[in-house]
Amino acid sequence: MCGEHAQSLSRRTMLGVATAALATVALPSVADAATARRRIPLEKISIQLYSLRSLLQNDPEGTLSALADIGYRKVELAGTYGRSATEFRAILDRCHLKASSTHVGIDGDLNQAIADAKILGNTRANVPYVNFATIAEWEAFAGRLNAAAAAFKKAGIPLGYHNHAHEFAPIGGVLPYDVLTAKTDKRLVHLEIDLFWAVTGGADPVRLFRQHFPRVRQYHVKDMTADGQMTDPGTGVIGFPRIFAASCHTIAEYIVEHDQPADPLNTAKVGFEYLRTVRF
Repeated sequence: MCGEHAQSLSRRTMLGVATAALATVALPSVADAATARRRIPLEKISIQLYSLRSLLQNDPEGTLSALADIGYRKVELAGTYGRSATEFRAILDRCHLKASSTHVGIDGDLNQAIADAKILGNTRANVPYVNFATIAEWEAFAGRLNAAAAAFKKAGIPLGYHNHAHEFAPIGGVLPYDVLTAKTDKRLVHLEIDLFWAVTGGADPVRLFRQHFPRVRQYHVKDMTADGQMTDPGTGVIGFPRIFAASCHTIAEYIVEHDQPADPLNTAKVGFEYLRTVRF
């Protein structure tokens, strides 16, 4: 998420995107096709409501009802669009949706964030975006994330971190993502990997999953065109079956997302149908 943070890609970054995208594309053999029988359970399919923010502000109930009609049972929140946590929970309940996950900030009123997450029924929370110019600042943030995760854990809600691309750009030869994962307690802080942004940053999601096993618990599933642009899940070049096959045993949620969709509800439908039918 957070399209407003996306920056135009430099030539060097584009080379990294091309390399990473090629690494994630898995061309199935006949044998692979014959044995690809695993699927994503419906209860693990979700959608990040940031993708539908243009609709939710004016018509939250109609939008959430449309998601339920598509087949969604879960959503991930990115705010409550001018409603209180109690008001938004009531809308979710009427639409028979569960807000299993939420994006939260940790540098404001942490107690209120935790209280709202409990009201909303969240079972996980994630910090959606930070960016710092120095490794020292990343280390300091990791300390704050640890402390916040400990507080969330007391409330029974695991706290994690959601990446963009810049965490994989070295600062003085050091990757912020390496600092973040090394300086946080793996027993407290899980990882929500945004597959599009990871690939954009030149990372291989399968390698990330294996390197940080078993911390990766959620995926943001959004696809990439051959020239590095964001597109709906299943319509681009990222080899999701390869990623899912390597990690399905510990992933709790596969979350559809598009930062700037032309037609949010169509993106929601395309993403749901892809995750419902993909085999790996």
